[in-house]
Amino acid sequence: MTTPSPHWQMAVDLERCIGCHACSVACKVENDIELGVFRTRVLYHDHGAFPETRRSFLPTLCMQCADAPCMTACPSGAISRQEDGIVRIDPDTCDKWESCIKACPYGALHIDPVQKIADKCDFCSHRLEQSMTPACVEACPADVLIFGDINDDQSPVSRFYQRHGSELKGLRVERGTRPQVRYRGVGTVTPQAAVDKLPDGRAHDPVDYEIDQWASR
Repeated sequence: MTTPSPHWQMAVDLERCIGCHACSVACKVENDIELGVFRTRVLYHDHGAFPETRRSFLPTLCMQCADAPCMTACPSGAISRQEDGIVRIDPDTCDKWESCIKACPYGALHIDPVQKIADKCDFCSHRLEQSMTPACVEACPADVLIFGDINDDQSPVSRFYQRHGSELKGLRVERGTRPQVRYRGVGTVTPQAAVDKLPDGRAHDPVDYEIDQWASR
């Protein structure tokens, strides 16, 4: 019997996130991401009233959407969703129109300030080729990011789906993007209000991770 090709997916367990930014730092180091731009971010959300206050966290990255709006918006065809489920950008074809950034409801794309082309998370594809997990997954000290081949019933992500499938949600599913990164704890651990404040049609600002408070500081 033929073994199906890998189809990579990720789940995020918000119940375990401590907001340490290890994923963001590992991503920048592994992928040589320039200062001021990010492939992976951890957003803060403060809620409640003193003394009953709480800070929640929301790790964000490219959702590898099954109906990726960035791909549709790209006039040069530089963005494609491949058989392994990953949405990738061809740097040789990117025309720098930035239409992909405006189309993304997750703020997942940016323009590399040196190469001047669009960039985003691709699950560390160069590591997958070497049978390694993405850098963010490896660096996370709390096992927040669960990754693997959804076609393998014994992969970490498949086992997580088996245990928690009914609890998992995609972000902004009402936009019709069919995001392939699923979250456990949206609406419970991390309020929906945090998701509502994700950048929409623009890249993350390098100083906006405290999304509730920054505008008033």
